[in-house]
Amino acid sequence: MNSKAAEAYILDQLSRELPPSLHYHGLHHTLDVTEAAMRLAGAEGITDPAALCLLRTAAFYHDAGFLVTYQNHEVAGCQLTREMLPQFGYAPESVEVICALIMATQSPQTPTTLLEQILCDADLDYLGRDDFPSIAQALFEEWQDRQLIDTEENWNRIQVRFLENHHYWTRTARQWRHARKQEHLRQLREQLSLPPN
Repeated sequence: MNSKAAEAYILDQLSRELPPSLHYHGLHHTLDVTEAAMRLAGAEGITDPAALCLLRTAAFYHDAGFLVTYQNHEVAGCQLTREMLPQFGYAPESVEVICALIMATQSPQTPTTLLEQILCDADLDYLGRDDFPSIAQALFEEWQDRQLIDTEENWNRIQVRFLENHHYWTRTARQWRHARKQEHLRQLREQLSLPPN
């Protein structure tokens, strides 16, 4: 399979075709998730080149569904991978693994394999990073553009619920990101005058 060509194809599509109103789910997010997935895979001891290739392809394609739709973009992304990846020499079983990886990132996340756990953690890596406030702001603006949220206070309440219910799946992500994520949650609760949890 020609993974480099498959990656180049989707990067070109994302850079040219994604709506500019995707402040969060833009090309930058795909690149960020791919980098995080590869970093996590290394720390989790994934060394098999075939497994790493499938993970990397899934990371590049995990939000490709936004080329077609905003709602249920994971399903659309799977459809796209089934159409496109065979043209780059991906076997049907490899395409199905990639689809399972993409679908695992759907909220609420449901990973069943280590590769799926890695991609899920990579997709929400920012929750436990220092750039959380600016990335969260980009998602707020994206939702505002689609009339999915009204006020910043309501947005912060949604974020509090999300952070309270989220957990990282891999040992590495928990070590790297959990403590900082809890600090972001504490700050949001403080902003909303909520008691410490």
